[in-house]
Amino acid sequence: MSKGTPKANAIEQAVSVLADPIFRALAEPSRLAVLKRVLQVERADIAEIAAGLPQERSVVSRHLQGLHDAGILRAERVSRQVYYQVDGLAMVARLEQILLQVRALAPYCCPGDLK
Repeated sequence: MSKGTPKANAIEQAVSVLADPIFRALAEPSRLAVLKRVLQVERADIAEIAAGLPQERSVVSRHLQGLHDAGILRAERVSRQVYYQVDGLAMVARLEQILLQVRALAPYCCPGDLK
């Protein structure tokens, strides 16, 4: 397999997809618990989000930042407060991009038809 071939390009894209921040953000159970809490409260500040979780507020804050950096949450500053909520449209767009990259690789590595 030489560099620059369609197969090589598809493999490089697929490997880069696996390193996507969205997967790292969702791979940690504690971060998933924070995401679940945000989904439950819809839009809230750190105090309200942390109130429903066993972690210290500073740990919840780090998880919120990781979810925000991965494009899963949006943050809005209002005065001194930061409110978080799930950014559903951004998540769907990113997951659709990932799916396109995986579909491009599938003919080179996976038997059967993709429909």
